[in-house]
Amino acid sequence: MKGLSLQLVTQFLKKNMSNQENGMPEEMQPWTELKLPDLLSTDTIRELHAAIESEWDSSRRSACQIAAGRALWKHAIHDPLAELFAGETYMRSIYEKIKKDRLNNAREISGVIVAVRTLWFDSKLEAALSSFGGGTAQVVLLGAGMDTRPYRLSCLKESSVFEVDYAEVLQVKTNILEAAANSKDEHQHPIMTAKSVRRVAADLTEDDWLEKLQMSGFEPKMNTVWVLEGILYYLPHSDAMKVLKSIADKCNLTHTVLLADFMNKQATTLSNSIFQFYSDWPDQLLPSLGFSDVTLSQIGDPDAHFGLLQDPLNLFNKLRNLPRSIQTHPDDGTPCCRLYLLQASGSPSQTIS
Repeated sequence: MKGLSLQLVTQFLKKNMSNQENGMPEEMQPWTELKLPDLLSTDTIRELHAAIESEWDSSRRSACQIAAGRALWKHAIHDPLAELFAGETYMRSIYEKIKKDRLNNAREISGVIVAVRTLWFDSKLEAALSSFGGGTAQVVLLGAGMDTRPYRLSCLKESSVFEVDYAEVLQVKTNILEAAANSKDEHQHPIMTAKSVRRVAADLTEDDWLEKLQMSGFEPKMNTVWVLEGILYYLPHSDAMKVLKSIADKCNLTHTVLLADFMNKQATTLSNSIFQFYSDWPDQLLPSLGFSDVTLSQIGDPDAHFGLLQDPLNLFNKLRNLPRSIQTHPDDGTPCCRLYLLQASGSPSQTIS
């Protein structure tokens, strides 16, 4: 999984109001022809993506949608593998959404929330690894989906990365990577930037995912960054809480950092019950579970902006200016749908008061 589907992004961005300063550079004009890599048209890749369309549910397919978002915001995110993981269908679909937004001079361009969220996780992951003071560390990507960080982030060069997701998701991911590695086009060859990558087939709603992780070489007493990007809100409440508590318990063993995004209750109502878990106050929830240092950001905050949200009247900036306790926007009565970006940490030397 790698949630926050582009369907939800589109609903987040439904208020299209005229303004040019929307984070999309002029060279990405809506009429520019979409050029896709030749590898996407090969039988192997086409068959893999056809299976995704016919066999995967919406939560699994969201991984490809998010990859398409990264690929089409390539002026902000360097991800040479994103197009292959997205597939032609999602690349064209999201390209058309961006094209429409540009023609309408929208304040928020489709996919901007994906770009900002990706960059936030990238920057916080690099900072967390630096906070360990060097040396080997572990990074666990829960609900990894089509995440490509082990192939694009140099900060992972001393880190062992574990990707946890459904077996069928990880198998397709491996097959796409193998097809890229065997391509005649050397530019398509994946280059690993992490020290190592291990894929762990597990279901986070089952009680054995942590055991499977440890059987794959995860060391409970080694400094670890846990990345939960676009995953928690797909889980039932009880399962999401178990996952968070399992990670919080690691603070008693070693320096532990959690990076995660949370939806508020209003946001989970947008997509026909696809989303389940929510927290209106995750910055209060995480300390109650055992984390000692918690920081919350919203899209558009100084550390969650990246020059992509210039218009002060865009949807995200308007939400930031409202108290978080407000459920409906006073201007038009629409739900205040929020995505919270949380960084939390703890270690054996810290105590919870």
